[in-house]
Amino acid sequence: MLIQEIRELTDQQLQEELSKSYQELMNLRFRAATNQLPNTNMPRSVRKSIARLQTIMRERQVVEG
Repeated sequence: MLIQEIRELTDQQLQEELSKSYQELMNLRFRAATNQLPNTNMPRSVRKSIARLQTIMRERQVVEG
């Protein structure tokens, strides 16, 4: 997900997207542990996506208060 797309989301959508990303990361870790992961860079990209989501959430907190 691009940063511009993330900025367009509402706070509720950000929370939902963050929880989906954490769930996806957990699933990828299980698949990596059982050698069923064809693309080993997927966990890294999901972690970066989580970081982007958290950054936007934190930016909104700082601006609001």
